[in-house]
Amino acid sequence: MQNIVHLNVPFRQRSKAARQAALLTTFARTRRSEDDVFWLKENAEMLNIMQSTKQRPGAEALATYGAFYEQIETRMEFFPQYYRFLLSICLDLEDLGMPGSKGSALTQWAARQGLAEAELSDLQRAEARRLCARRGVEALPEDPGLEARLRQFAGRAETFAMPNKKAAYELTHIVFYLSEYGQHDPQICAAIHRSLLFAGTLAFLDYNADLLAEICIALRFARRAPPPTWEMWLTQQMKSFTLASSDTAGLQDDYHEYLMLNWFLDHSGHDGFVAQVPEGSVVFSRVRPQAGPLRELSEAMYAMGAHRSDDWEVMRDTVAGRVSDQAQAAIMAAEASTGEFSAFFAGFARVGLHGGPAAQGAIA
Repeated sequence: MQNIVHLNVPFRQRSKAARQAALLTTFARTRRSEDDVFWLKENAEMLNIMQSTKQRPGAEALATYGAFYEQIETRMEFFPQYYRFLLSICLDLEDLGMPGSKGSALTQWAARQGLAEAELSDLQRAEARRLCARRGVEALPEDPGLEARLRQFAGRAETFAMPNKKAAYELTHIVFYLSEYGQHDPQICAAIHRSLLFAGTLAFLDYNADLLAEICIALRFARRAPPPTWEMWLTQQMKSFTLASSDTAGLQDDYHEYLMLNWFLDHSGHDGFVAQVPEGSVVFSRVRPQAGPLRELSEAMYAMGAHRSDDWEVMRDTVAGRVSDQAQAAIMAAEASTGEFSAFFAGFARVGLHGGPAAQGAIA
C-alpha cells in the first residue's frame, strides 16, 4: 500500500528537492497569511527540518521567502513577542543558502533587548540561547545553570511514566537543543535515556505517531538506537496520509504529524518526503488508527484501586484479563521493545499513596 495522494499538478516532482520546494511554496504562500502567527509556526518547522537534515533547496525555492526576509527587521521590531519564530526562520533561510547575513544583527539585537530574560520557561530560554548561539551571541550570560536545570528535569524518569504530553514534548526539545539538532552528542545520562524510553512507551501505547516520531528523533540525536518496533510502526503510519488541494481557510489538519513522520524517516535510514505535493493550498489528512490501548490500560488499573500493584510480573495476567485482545497485543509489543517496561510500569501504576494520606482520610 502506497501513500494516498490526490494530485493536481501539471508535472511530477521527480526529485526530493522538487517535492520539498513544493512544500515550501504551500507553507509560505497558500495555507495562511504571513500576518498569522500560525504561518510563523508552520514555516519555522518546515525550514528547521530542512536545515537540520542539511538540505539545499536552491535559490528558486528560497526566493518564495524573499519579501519576508527583506522585511524581517521591521517585523522583529514590532513583534518582539515572536522573536524566536522570526530568528529561527531567518537563521534557517541563511543556512539553507538565502543570500544575506541579517541573522547576526538580529541575534545581537535580541540579546541587547534581553528578550530571553522575559521568558518564563527554561525550555523557551534554552531555545533562545540556542538560536543566538548560532551566530556566536550569548543570550543569557547571567544564567550559567540553565543546562543543569534542563538535564535535571529530563532525568526524572518518573515524570515520563505517567501520561503528560506537554512534559514529553519538552523532553524531546531539551534533547534537540542540547544536541544542536543532532550536530553533536548531547551526552545524555542513563536517567535521561530512561525518560525517553518511558515517554516513548506511553506514546506507542497511545498510538501517538507525532510524539513517538519526535522521541525516536531525539534518541538518534542522543546517539541511542530507538526500539525497532517503534520505528517499524511509525514507518507504517506514513501509508495513512492524504495530501489534497483545498480552498479551506484557517486550516486545522495533520500537517505537523506529516512533517514529524517524514523528519523521522530522513533520520532513520529511509527516504522522507516522497509524496507528490498538489498545487494550491494543501490539506494534510490522515486516517487514524482506533484509540490506542493506553486508555484501556489506565482504566483497568484505576478500577483496581488499592488492589493494584506496581510489580508488572504480578500484574501481567490480571491486566491481560481486563483489556481487549488488541490492547493486550500492543502491551506485549511495548513490553518487548525496551527492556524497561517493568520500571516504566512501576511508575505508571501509581501506588505510592496506598496506606498514605488517602487511605487515612486526609484527602477528600
